[in-house]
Amino acid sequence: MLKLTVTYDIHTDVVPWILKSGLTPAECDDGSGRAVDVKAQTVNIESDGTIIYTWKGCRGNTCIGAYDPHTRKNKLLYSFDEEAQVVSCSVNMKWTLLAVSILQSRRNGDMPFRTAPRCLTLLIEIHPIHDIRVLKAVDCIVSVQFLYPVGKVALFPESHLLLISEDRYIDQIHISVVIQEGYRVLIKNTRLPTDRIIEDVTWAQWDMKEQRLYCAVTKGRKSVLNCFQFYPDRNFELVLEVPLQFSLDNDEPRLVNFGFNPYQSDVGASSTLNFSVLSSEIDCAVINAEPRRKTGSMFLCYSHLPPTDNEVSYTIAFVLQGVSKTFTVSVEETEILTEKVIFINLGYYIAVYLPGHFLHLINTRHPKLLCHHLLLSGADASMPSLNTNGYLQSLPYSSILDYSSGKMFEVCINQLYLVKFLQTSTLDCHWLAALHCALIYFKDQTETEAQVVSWICDNIGKCSRFDVIQEFIWASLYRRMCPESINLDKLLPYTSLMKWEGEVPGVTCVTEIAEQSVFRALHLKGFWAELHSNLQSFMYLDAEPCCRYYNNSKLLRKQWKQLIEEMKTEERTSSSLRTILQNAEKVLLTLDKWVSDQRIVPLFQEEKDYQQNILMGVMVENMKDHLMRHLQHMGKKKTEELVINYVAKLLELIRNIMETVWRKYNVKNWKFCFKERGSSSEYAVFHIMCHILQATSGMCVPLPPGFQTLHATLGVRCLPLHTLLCYIDHGILRLTETFIKKLLIDFNNSEKNGQLKLSIITRLPEAASQNICHLWDHPISSSLIARNYVEALLQKLGSKQMYPHNSPSYETDSSVFYSDFLPLNYLTKTLTDVKNLAMNPFEEKEYIDAKFVEEIALKQTSILLQLES
Repeated sequence: MLKLTVTYDIHTDVVPWILKSGLTPAECDDGSGRAVDVKAQTVNIESDGTIIYTWKGCRGNTCIGAYDPHTRKNKLLYSFDEEAQVVSCSVNMKWTLLAVSILQSRRNGDMPFRTAPRCLTLLIEIHPIHDIRVLKAVDCIVSVQFLYPVGKVALFPESHLLLISEDRYIDQIHISVVIQEGYRVLIKNTRLPTDRIIEDVTWAQWDMKEQRLYCAVTKGRKSVLNCFQFYPDRNFELVLEVPLQFSLDNDEPRLVNFGFNPYQSDVGASSTLNFSVLSSEIDCAVINAEPRRKTGSMFLCYSHLPPTDNEVSYTIAFVLQGVSKTFTVSVEETEILTEKVIFINLGYYIAVYLPGHFLHLINTRHPKLLCHHLLLSGADASMPSLNTNGYLQSLPYSSILDYSSGKMFEVCINQLYLVKFLQTSTLDCHWLAALHCALIYFKDQTETEAQVVSWICDNIGKCSRFDVIQEFIWASLYRRMCPESINLDKLLPYTSLMKWEGEVPGVTCVTEIAEQSVFRALHLKGFWAELHSNLQSFMYLDAEPCCRYYNNSKLLRKQWKQLIEEMKTEERTSSSLRTILQNAEKVLLTLDKWVSDQRIVPLFQEEKDYQQNILMGVMVENMKDHLMRHLQHMGKKKTEELVINYVAKLLELIRNIMETVWRKYNVKNWKFCFKERGSSSEYAVFHIMCHILQATSGMCVPLPPGFQTLHATLGVRCLPLHTLLCYIDHGILRLTETFIKKLLIDFNNSEKNGQLKLSIITRLPEAASQNICHLWDHPISSSLIARNYVEALLQKLGSKQMYPHNSPSYETDSSVFYSDFLPLNYLTKTLTDVKNLAMNPFEEKEYIDAKFVEEIALKQTSILLQLES
């Protein structure tokens, strides 16, 4: 499932240069330019990507070199006069100073009662090679790490060096240099100033990219994680304290990401806990084309070793959400496992990998439901490129450095494999997790979304626990909108599921509330300022009930129906209805800007569907009010713009689904007509549109203009009459004005077509049928027109005879005309009720000929009296 791309290989990027430079013993070169036995070992990687390595030189001595991944060039930094056991090494940004810790052999020479220090830490001037200073000469191992200024700021000539001792302390040394003769770099100060950063360290991790130091210290029965930030100058500060749910009280401090010590046994094998800190930083585009910024969160990942009872447990603590989740995965083997769990930062996901057993992709943005995490095993979880028996270092920005094989890999989710897994899986939980992963993780979504829609078409109706189209729409909208603001993550919907019924095979999860983190720095900036702001937002939103916006509320549906009735009955639109229609107009104007000439689906952009327009406006208004309650700092204008874009992208997404479906079933040269029967491809498209209509109805979201006209047209072409009428009666097909006009014009007046037209017209509301029936040249429509004309004429005539214009009862009193003859009484009441609605026949736009009415009346009388066959 994971794709590993080699970005550095010591055997191809370093060893050929060593051979070409003649820096190896003669027996290591067979004359072919190939490495026969060059024992090169990667020992560290710096913030700018510089990789430091060692090898055995031509005199049997130890050499230290550096590889620049940007220029793909190597350089010899320093060579000892004899073989040295390098346990830690680091070079400064300018490649002028080299810090090295070496192990010394305990050989008693002339003084048998005196032993040499076990570890010697040196600071070497290498531009050019000149002086060597001893920083430490102790019996414990000291790791070294130069600081690299974040960004383009490089304060030269000064460098800062970290010393991490097994005696549980960390120091920072400040080194000032001078430049002589234009190129010679020498250490300026005789005594190097030193700052003690922290003591009693039980665990430490270095973040080389962002220059952060994470240290764990024991307080009582638990440990506390201290987060230090280093700045371009000599300043550093304790920014954050995070209480841990376990103790890290080891005999020796466990170091993570401080390079590789090839002479030390694997610390992880004897440690009871495998712990690492991952930070997720995502580029976010701010609304209104403001500058891009970074935002993210922090995760604490740990697993206990060794596992027992055929189960592996590991915990992910989500600092931003304030919760921790402990996952327990069943494994098949019965013997005690010796491999350790590896945590890989993939941005939106954390990959938890146990070699030979499983791969678990943890959704960091939506960790609540277990079904949003993807558990893989067997061949799906295999990563054969990794040497799992060696030392692996998980680097920031989705990379792994395998010190044993000397290779560095860029890790990402394999897009082709994920789509294939989606197509071959049979479990609902796998479908849901893979669908969200495909729609959220990848940057280029055009091809991925098309592949997912194609899979939906092939598996429509097979998902029993969720609506796959609803999940596709919510996840795709989340991917389009939430990067605009991290605060939207808790406000906009990302799934249609409130909870997951059932289990996910092979894994269980227990959720606990984590202790609150404490910020110690007074003035936060950069990542920490964003983390603090996001943490405050999440704390506020977690305390608010129903902070996430959902469309399928009864209140929204009720409001929608009320506005539809108001538009039908009221002569004047209210101010609220005008606002709703204005919102819809803004959405449609935004949608018009995205129209492409390459579209093949014949959706009628100019069609006016007032029901859908009202739903658009209601959705805009409700979502705007919801966001304004929680994001007041955004302002009304930005919030309105965001919501309008959201609804417009929703309509655009449904149109994109239709485009993909149209291409999948190869519907070509389609014309908007009813004279031809639909093909099998058209029937498949009609079937998918029915599911889209069902999904959007359940979500209570609008459809793009022209969708329902196209749907009804395909229904006429593909369905028999009885089935078509059932679809209309059950609300699956909606009769739009464009559809009816085209139907009445296209079909002739044969018996079959007349039956179809009559069935359609009788299902229309009375007002709609009166406006459309004049388009049908048929005795039935003629009878209806004449009947309406006579009714209006009689109502007008009856009003003039019964109510003199100067009579007060002309307007108000109708009780004087009640009689004992009930039919006449009913007729009088009916005429009185509709007199204000009667149209003046002499003011009609269309002239009704009296001769025409007479002929229709005689025709109807003859039929009733059975005078015509």
